[in-house]
Amino acid sequence: MKISQKQSVFNNEVLTRFDLYKSLFLTLPFQRVQHTGTVLPFFTTHCEKGIEEHLTPEAIIDSFFGQYEQYVQEEDRLDFLFRIVQYIERQVVLFDAVEDSAFQAIGKNDEAGLLHSMFRRAQENPEMKKKIVDKLHDFSVRLVLTAHPTQFYPGPVLSIITDLIEALKLNDVSNIQLLLQQLGKTPFINKEKPTPIDEAASLAWFLENVFYKVASEIQSQIDNELEVPIEGVKQLIELGFWPGGDRDGNPNVTAESTKKVAAMLRTILFRCYYRDFRIVKRRITFRGVEKYLEVLQNLFYENSFNPQERPNDETATILENLNAVKDVLNQHHDGLFVELVEDLIRKVVTFGCYFTTLDIRQDSSILRNTFNYLVERNPDLGIAVGDLETEENKQKAITLSEKELSFGDDADALVVDTLSVIDLLKDIQKSGSERAAQRFIISNCQQASDILGLMQLFLWSGWKKDALTIDFVPLFETVDDLSRAADVMRTLYAHKEYAAHVKRRGNKQTIMLGFSDSTKDGGYLMANWSIYKAKIELTAIAREYDVDLIFFDGRGGPPARGGGKTQKFYASMGKEIANEHIQLTIQGQTISSQYGSLETAQYNIEQLLQAGMISELQQKEGDTLTAKQKSIIDQMAQESYNKFMSLRKNPLFLPYLETLSPLKELSAVNISSRPVKRNNGKELRLEDLRAISFVTSWSQLKQNIPGFFGVGTALRWAEENNLWSYVKNLYESSGMFKTIIDNCMMSMTKSNFDITAYMQYDEKFGDFWLMLREEYELTKAYTLKLSNSQVLMEDYPIDRASILAREKIVLPLLIIQHYAIRTLLNNNVSTEKEAAYKKLIGRTIYGVVNAGRNLA
Repeated sequence: MKISQKQSVFNNEVLTRFDLYKSLFLTLPFQRVQHTGTVLPFFTTHCEKGIEEHLTPEAIIDSFFGQYEQYVQEEDRLDFLFRIVQYIERQVVLFDAVEDSAFQAIGKNDEAGLLHSMFRRAQENPEMKKKIVDKLHDFSVRLVLTAHPTQFYPGPVLSIITDLIEALKLNDVSNIQLLLQQLGKTPFINKEKPTPIDEAASLAWFLENVFYKVASEIQSQIDNELEVPIEGVKQLIELGFWPGGDRDGNPNVTAESTKKVAAMLRTILFRCYYRDFRIVKRRITFRGVEKYLEVLQNLFYENSFNPQERPNDETATILENLNAVKDVLNQHHDGLFVELVEDLIRKVVTFGCYFTTLDIRQDSSILRNTFNYLVERNPDLGIAVGDLETEENKQKAITLSEKELSFGDDADALVVDTLSVIDLLKDIQKSGSERAAQRFIISNCQQASDILGLMQLFLWSGWKKDALTIDFVPLFETVDDLSRAADVMRTLYAHKEYAAHVKRRGNKQTIMLGFSDSTKDGGYLMANWSIYKAKIELTAIAREYDVDLIFFDGRGGPPARGGGKTQKFYASMGKEIANEHIQLTIQGQTISSQYGSLETAQYNIEQLLQAGMISELQQKEGDTLTAKQKSIIDQMAQESYNKFMSLRKNPLFLPYLETLSPLKELSAVNISSRPVKRNNGKELRLEDLRAISFVTSWSQLKQNIPGFFGVGTALRWAEENNLWSYVKNLYESSGMFKTIIDNCMMSMTKSNFDITAYMQYDEKFGDFWLMLREEYELTKAYTLKLSNSQVLMEDYPIDRASILAREKIVLPLLIIQHYAIRTLLNNNVSTEKEAAYKKLIGRTIYGVVNAGRNLA
C-alpha cells in the first residue's frame, strides 16, 4: 500500500524521532537499564517469531532464556522480566511525549475540522455569522472527568511528560536526558489503593494545568472572532467532576469524601486565581485601583491558603472589584494592561468559586432502599411498605410532601450516606453557587418512581420545592432500560409536580445514556443503535412537552466504551435528535491522550464545539435517517445482538475471560478506589462485572470482543438479504453509521489474534477461541468491503500508524503477561513465588493500557 503524505509526516515526526530518542535510554547511568535496553530488541524479535509459529508464551520465554546462561534460576528470570516491563513502561511514556510534541505537524492536517476555519468563513458571510452567534446563545459543551480506572500515570509522571513534550519540541537533548533519568527513578505504581480524594487530586492536575487555561482561551477566541462583548457572553465550556461524588458501587465514597473533594476543588481554583492575580498586581501599579486590589488580594490569598470550614460564594464580590479595576484602567490609564484583567474576569465567570460541577451518582437500588427505610421508620407518613411493590402504587404513594425526617442508629451505611450527601449539597452550593453541585444521577434508572422517589428524599431532608436547586438525571444504560426510557420520561413530564420542578429549573431536563454497560449487555452494534434510537424517541417526547432536552453521554475510553471518533457522532445527529448541548464523560486514558496538554485539549474541545454547531448549521441530508434506513439498521442490530447473546450464553464465556485474561488480577492493581465488580466478594456474574473491567480484560487478550463481535454477522445478513446497496449508501451518507463502522475498525486494529493463536489447541477453550477469531475475520472482511479499503483504518493513516507502533512496543508485555497467567494456571510455581507472578501480571496491565491511550 502506498504511504500517504500524512503517514510520511508521521513517520518522520514521530517514529524516526522516537527511535532516535529511544537510544538515549541506553546512555542513562543505570547499569540495569542499559543491560535491559540492549537485550530488549532481541527479546522482542524472539517474541514476534514465536507468535508467527503459534508457540505458547511458556515456549517463547523458556526458549529465550535457554540462550543465556545467566538466566537459569527462577529469581533471575523474574528479575529480568520485571526489568523488561519497567523499561517498556518508560518507552511508552517517551512515545506519548514524542507524539504530543509533534502535534502541530500531525494533528491539524484536516483544517476543515477546526473551529477557526468556520469563523473564517463566517467573517466572509454575515448571514452565517449571525447564525453562529445565535446558536452560541443556547449551546455549550460540558466535559465531565471521571475516575474510571484506565489511567495509570501518577501525578509525577504526568508532570514529567509535560516537561518532556516541551523539551522535545525544542530538541533539547541535554534536558531530555535529564528528564529520562528522572523518569527512570520515578515509580509508576501506587503502593496502596488510592482513595476517592487521591483520585480527585490526581484529576485536579488536569483542571489546574490544562482546562483552567484552555477554557478561557477558547472563550476569548470566540468572543474576539465574533466580536461579542464580554458582558454578553454565555459560558460555552463547562466542566463536570465525578471523583468524590460518584458512589455507584463504590463503598469508599462517603459524604465526608464528597465534602473534602468539593473543598479541595475550591482551594485549587483560588490558587489558580491567586497566581494570575499576582501578575495583574505586578503590572497595575497605578492610582485609583488600590482599594479594589486590596480586597482581591485578601480574598484570593485567604481562600487559597486559609480556607474556611463553610465558606461563602465570593464570585459576585470578585467580579465587582475586577470590573472596577477594568473601569479605572479604561477611564484613566488608556486601557493599559486591561487585557490581563479581562482574562481573569473571563476565568471567574467560567469557574466561579467552584471550578467544576461535582456530580453525585448512586444506584437506583440504594435510593429505593433509602426511601423504604424512611417509610418504615415513619409510619405517620401513611405509606405502607406493601404500597411500594408495584410502580403504579409507588407513584401514588410519593406525594412529594415537604417534611423533615431523620435516620436512626439502625440505618444502613449506604442509607446514611445518601441522606447525608443530600444535606451536604446545601453547604456545597452555599460555598460555590448551585453550579458547584446541582446534579444527582440515578444509575440503573428503570422507572419513573426512581426519579420521583429521589426528589421525595430531598423534600424529606429539609429542601423546599420552590428552592430545590437540583437536577435529577436518569441514567439509562442496558438495552432493556434504553428501550423503556421514553415511557419513563413521558410519565415524568406528565407528572404535575415533576413538570413544575422542570419548569423551575429553566425547563431543562438532562438525561444520561450509558454506553459501556449497553455494550456488555447487547454487543457493539446493538449498543450504538439502542442509544441512537432512544435519543430519537426521547427528543420527540421532550419536544411534545416543550422541554429543552440535554443528553449527557457516558462515552470514553476505547470504541467498545463509546470512545473513538466521538466528535463525528455529534456532527451527524440529524434533525430528530436534540443536540443543543454536548455533554460527555472523559474517562481514563482519554483524559491524558486528548486533554493532557494545552494543544491537544484546545484541539479536541474545538472539535466538539465545531461538531455541535455543524450538526445544526450545516446539517447533511443523510444525517437524518429515513424509515427504510432505520428498519435496516434495526434488523442488523438484532442480528448482531443475537450473535452476541449466543456468545454470552456460551458456558465458557466467563470461564474463558477469568482463566485466560488478567481479569482476576485487575482487582489487585492499585489504580482505583472502586472495586472491579459490584457485590464484591461474591461469585462473579456478568451483570455485576464492571464494564471497564470487562472491556479491559478483552483488550489485554488483544481480542477486543466488545468492539466488533456481531458486526460481521450483521453485515453478512444484509448482503444475503439483498440489502448491501442500502448498507453501502448508509456508510457513504450517514455520519452516524460511518462512525460506528470506523470505530469498529479501530477496535479491530487494536486486536491481534496471532498473539493468542496457541489457544486454538487448548483442550477446553480451543473451539471457543476459534469461534471468536472467525467472527473477527468475518467482521474484518465485511468492513473492508464496505469501506472499500485494503487495510483497516485506511482512511485514518496517522491514527493507524500510531496504533500499530504502540502495539509493537507492548508486544513483549503481552507475552510476559500470558506467560505469568499460564504459569499460575498450570501450578508451575512455588507458593513463595506466586505473589511475584501476580505482581508481574499487574505491572504488564499498566503498560498495555497506557500504550493504548491514542484515540481512546
